[in-house]
Amino acid sequence: MLHNIGKDYPQWFHKADNDERSVRAVLKEGAPPTACFLAQQMAEKYLKGLLVYHDVEFFKVHDLLALMTALFEVEPGIVNVKDDLMVLNRYYIETRYPDDIGELLVEECQRAFEAALRIKEFVLKKTALSLLFFYLLGSIVSKIWYKIKSKATID
Repeated sequence: MLHNIGKDYPQWFHKADNDERSVRAVLKEGAPPTACFLAQQMAEKYLKGLLVYHDVEFFKVHDLLALMTALFEVEPGIVNVKDDLMVLNRYYIETRYPDDIGELLVEECQRAFEAALRIKEFVLKKTALSLLFFYLLGSIVSKIWYKIKSKATID
């Protein structure tokens, strides 16, 4: 099934930010497998948000390298974070089941989280101007609407 939910890419980023907060909390509590899983989820949501930003339809997948391939045509620089994607890719399934992964050290999960943060940085740099534009445009429209509404109330 193909996915692309219009221009609501900030919603993907919001979900990814929730995962980031969860990773930070889980790392403090010392639950490495869950932290690694959430770091993978964070990166996945940022990549899907970037796909939506570019109006690229994508299949419902959790494979970060498949998402990278889908992004390559519109964001060839995605290859710069390929190593980070490869680090995180294993944590979607392997952290979910007891026999699939050995004991993870907190340090390993910290590295996974750092990889997810680099992916976040890559994605946000690609969308920052657009987000700023929509924020400023929204602010301007709100001010104009307020002035029109205030004037209509006075008259």
